[in-house]
Amino acid sequence: MEETKPTLVLERVTKRFGGFTAVSDLSLQVRPGRVFGLIGPNGAGKTTTIRMIVNITAPDSGRIELFGQQMNTALQDRIGYLPEERGLYKKMKVGEQLRFFAELKDLRGQEADKRVNDWLKKLELSAWKDKRAKELSKGMQQKVQFITAVIHNPDLVILDEPFSGLDPVNVDLMKQTILEQKAAGKTIILSTHQMEIAEKLCDDVCMINRAHKVLDGRLREIRRSFSRNAVALQFAGGDGLLNDSSLVANVRQHDEEFEVLMAPGASPQALLKRLVDSGAMVTKFELVEPTLHDIFIEKVREAE
Repeated sequence: MEETKPTLVLERVTKRFGGFTAVSDLSLQVRPGRVFGLIGPNGAGKTTTIRMIVNITAPDSGRIELFGQQMNTALQDRIGYLPEERGLYKKMKVGEQLRFFAELKDLRGQEADKRVNDWLKKLELSAWKDKRAKELSKGMQQKVQFITAVIHNPDLVILDEPFSGLDPVNVDLMKQTILEQKAAGKTIILSTHQMEIAEKLCDDVCMINRAHKVLDGRLREIRRSFSRNAVALQFAGGDGLLNDSSLVANVRQHDEEFEVLMAPGASPQALLKRLVDSGAMVTKFELVEPTLHDIFIEKVREAE
């Protein structure tokens, strides 16, 4: 696989269910070795898009290309898919279940056993190997199902709401595991409605709302393009400086920290200079980029 070629291409893909359009005219590209966020609220069309990518359902129109080929069943073994709905066998022991899923991907014998044990250790589940799935918490079941998605070492890992049911400790563990997959050269598609998680993990994002793409691109460039010319600062002294309307358009205070929106034509550097010249003691001064949540809300309002 050439690094210059995208792992996945969707061109003007549409999917309808009766009179309901789940995905409308969606185009996107997923580049290799990166975490691609498919983000938006529940019901936006993310899961339907994933189901078309993994060939569970076919688009009504448009084209899907994976690893430089038209999507076909032979490519499915190069994909690891964690669906939002849990699909474990409740009465089957965890170790036996993982061995079964490994064998479905043509992993057998000592290699299958080794991978099962290695993954159970990595996700802190070794003590639960001989427990039945129904005895596990929702979070543990989610981690087991994640293992079923990656045990065959796929080139493309697709995760639909992978943090569902996880406590904060296991959220951190899952984040680290996803980043390790990226570091190993895997391409990751992460579908989530949790913007703060996408913000921490994703290199690129595609925002979907009501079946339509509202924005896509590199996360860093998107945030910069929506910059509001704002700063976060903490300081003592400089009384009244933030009341200067030629310099400051709006101020929000959170405990001892201020978020300052600069007036049109005013620069953050000018504010910093005025604070220093006034004798203020500045302990924090940093540019504030909008969050993915802020950007999404703005794009949704534009479309209304």
